[in-house]
Amino acid sequence: MAARGTRKLQAMPRQQAPAHAQSPQAAPGTEAAPPAQAAGLLPAEPAMSPAPTRIVIVAPDTLAPDPADTDAAEEARRSRALRIALLEGGYNVVAVLPVDPFLPERLAQIQPEMIIVDAESQARATLEHVVVATRDARRPIVLFTNDDDTTHVRDAIAAGVTAYVVAGLAPERVRPVLEVALARFAHEEQLRAELAQARTELADRKAVERAKGILMQQHGCSEADAHARLRKAAMDRGLRLGEVARRIVDAAALLL
Repeated sequence: MAARGTRKLQAMPRQQAPAHAQSPQAAPGTEAAPPAQAAGLLPAEPAMSPAPTRIVIVAPDTLAPDPADTDAAEEARRSRALRIALLEGGYNVVAVLPVDPFLPERLAQIQPEMIIVDAESQARATLEHVVVATRDARRPIVLFTNDDDTTHVRDAIAAGVTAYVVAGLAPERVRPVLEVALARFAHEEQLRAELAQARTELADRKAVERAKGILMQQHGCSEADAHARLRKAAMDRGLRLGEVARRIVDAAALLL
């Protein structure tokens, strides 16, 4: 009897472990999520937010002027209010620079994404310095001023100023103004690039036509053969067709 009982116990199947005790298996080629996150106990990691816009302010030399100079004191107060509004708006004010001969070098070193000019008076002179300093590396320029002389606004916009804000500065207006300025600058840069591309293509076509005429005259070939010669030369040298055509035109001009 004991032997038969022993055989029955040995014949009993092994019990499976509870489902919650088993480790989840990741699909091939993927990483398994942490147990708490897989069970929905932890939130997923948030997406990375874009970095704040890097801004340089061109402003008065000091925020602590002579108290007897009421105009300078008011300008310093406005400048402080502007900086506070920028920081509260989530912008990254990387530097505050005076208008001096070193402005182009400093802007080239800092590489800001936007330049804000805070000019209570003499806005025109300040803008001229900033526009010259950014001539080789264009950036959006926004002017905040209380100077009611707007006779030179058209010239400032034509020179490269993206936004010209006159008559007061409310903190709640700062972010909308800057967002519009960035969007406008991006749109203008796209238009500039498209215009430059169209001009280049037009110049290339003119150069190709002149180069084909030169080849046809020198080699007595047809227009199709001249075009094929140009294409082969461009492919062999790894140059654009227009660039090869201009070289032929320039070389022919030297032989005249």
